[in-house]
Amino acid sequence: MTLLADPAVDKTDTDAPKKTDKKEARGNSRIRKDIEGLRAVATFLVLPYHAGLMLFPGGFVGVDVFFVISGFVITGQLLKEVERSGRVSLMRFYARRAKRLLPASSVVLAATALMTWLWVPKIRWETTGGDIVASALYFVNWRLADRSVDYLAEDVTPSAVQHYWSLAVEEQYYFIWPILLLLAVLAAAKLGVSRKSALLGGLALVAVPSFLYAIYAAKATPEPAYFATTTRMWEFTIGAFVAILAVHLDKMPRGLAIALAWGGLAMIVVSGRIYHAEMTWPGAYAALPTIGTGLVIAAGVAAGRAGPVSILGNRFMLFIGYLTYSLYLWHWPPLIVAREQFGGISVLTGLGIVVFTIVPAWLTFKLVENPIRNHSLLSRSPKVALSLGVNFTLAGVVAGLALVVALSQAVSPSLAPGSVPGAAALSDSPTRDAAGQPVDSVKGGITPDALQAPKDVPGLYAEGCQVEVESSEPVTCTYGPADAEEQIAIVGDSKAAQWVPALEVLAKKNGWGVTTYTKSACQFAKITTSLDGEPYDTCRDWADNVIAELKENKPDLVITAGQRDSGFDESGELSEDAMQAAMVDTWTELRDAGMKVAVLADTPQTGMDVYACVSEHPDELTECTYEREWGVARSGAEVQAAAAKEAKVPFLDLTDWICPTAECAPVIGNVLVYRQGSHITKTYIETLAPRLEEALTEARVI
Repeated sequence: MTLLADPAVDKTDTDAPKKTDKKEARGNSRIRKDIEGLRAVATFLVLPYHAGLMLFPGGFVGVDVFFVISGFVITGQLLKEVERSGRVSLMRFYARRAKRLLPASSVVLAATALMTWLWVPKIRWETTGGDIVASALYFVNWRLADRSVDYLAEDVTPSAVQHYWSLAVEEQYYFIWPILLLLAVLAAAKLGVSRKSALLGGLALVAVPSFLYAIYAAKATPEPAYFATTTRMWEFTIGAFVAILAVHLDKMPRGLAIALAWGGLAMIVVSGRIYHAEMTWPGAYAALPTIGTGLVIAAGVAAGRAGPVSILGNRFMLFIGYLTYSLYLWHWPPLIVAREQFGGISVLTGLGIVVFTIVPAWLTFKLVENPIRNHSLLSRSPKVALSLGVNFTLAGVVAGLALVVALSQAVSPSLAPGSVPGAAALSDSPTRDAAGQPVDSVKGGITPDALQAPKDVPGLYAEGCQVEVESSEPVTCTYGPADAEEQIAIVGDSKAAQWVPALEVLAKKNGWGVTTYTKSACQFAKITTSLDGEPYDTCRDWADNVIAELKENKPDLVITAGQRDSGFDESGELSEDAMQAAMVDTWTELRDAGMKVAVLADTPQTGMDVYACVSEHPDELTECTYEREWGVARSGAEVQAAAAKEAKVPFLDLTDWICPTAECAPVIGNVLVYRQGSHITKTYIETLAPRLEEALTEARVI
């Protein structure tokens, strides 16, 4: 399960003024105090978890609790309308949701944009601005799902509005569910069956495929599965199922109801305690907290005061329950802004921030949520309520776009390609060249601008030639003439892909043909490696498939590069020796098949986002250096060098032209050296083309 996912909430919706007054609400028998208190339980699971307190390491299950509650509440409201009028007014329903949710949501989005502008590094503005726009329009969950499998987004930190993903899922549910319910009602009338039977049948058609897909996706594609609406719909149907059968469930034997209600609450608490972030989610594990929530709601009325309402319905729990929506909106942005500003915060500080957000949450509840929700004109006119919601949505969109525009104004014009020397500024003895020494500032500007460094990548990414994690099928890009006499294959992970621009330069100069075989986070070797703590099986399968293609195509030279320095040995443990042996076997097999092989040393690990540091310290560049010895030791170069020596293939180490001195400079020859993590910018790699050609020539492989 990804640590970047965050629960969101919805609150029981009603236009009745008595709902907004807590004293009157407590005296209203229609208000389910146990449900309001259940919101508080979910909140107490989620918020401390986000602050870093691991008392409940499965605190993320709070989102599942909220989804079940939403399914119950919304279905119950719609069923009452159907029973009263025989139909569902979609406009009135959407108008209620608009005035209930959108104003507070947009206020927090605008405040988040302001906090980002004031305290978050500029390098995050464009991404955060786009996230705010997507949050305002309620599709941010799909944006995050795409980003979770985007290898170029590997160093993107959690967004200040990432918690809006589950709000987006709920809003998508709110849009779809009334239509499905209306269709079920029409089908019941058409087929002559009871509404209840039609509704239960319709629920099954949604719940079963969604649950089965959630189990599959949680294993096959866990990162995007976490954010997807399709993997979450079954959770809403649990609450909807309880709402449809509420009349019967409220009459169950009191003893049974007491046992089920308390058992359900225990299921929620236990899941929060025993679950952890490494679990793939939401799969079958999610059944424990969601069914538990359904049991609490289903048995709560029949259990009466002997049920969980005895603790869930106290004044404090109700207070938190009423504030849940605003509190959830507010708690996350300050946590992320503080972490960005200070480079991390302690658990105690995080808890302090969460507690403090009760203040803006209460103000938003009293000054925004309630006045708008209970305004007489908005209650009478769905059109006016929808118009208000649209305007608040546009305000959120504008806030996000303002950040994007602000970033564009902060970017310095890039120098023309070829007008800056980059690595060409270094002599044949780079370690003794002053041009490689770190300095605080450079004359003539830096290209690419540090704010644009994440976009200074090889073209093969845009061309779709980087194989993603879940695939094992080779995909290639080709450069240079197809009938070139010298055919070169470049094989490996993103550390191999970063060298493709230099090979493009050389292909154009020398008439070479270059074919790429690259896969995200995949070292090219006949061994299973680890990815996020799990065996990376598709990497091993991809390597086998690439070897087969190389043997068939027989390029003159295979150049390989990568970062991983360990793989699983026969005992199932990660081992550098096992990786070295696998590399030797792989390269020897290619060499024996008639191909020359050359190994490019892994570039040093930086241990920091150098480009982000440069964006914040353009006149203090020495703040953005790292130790060469440290960076090389944490790269895969040592294992690669030993394997190359054993396999008797050339080992090409260009580190001296990337980090010439003991402290690695972020800018050399007016060119920014680094982009994401330890990757090298496309611009700087292109300036290394002559050095790469020289190394290949000296190794006698071309």
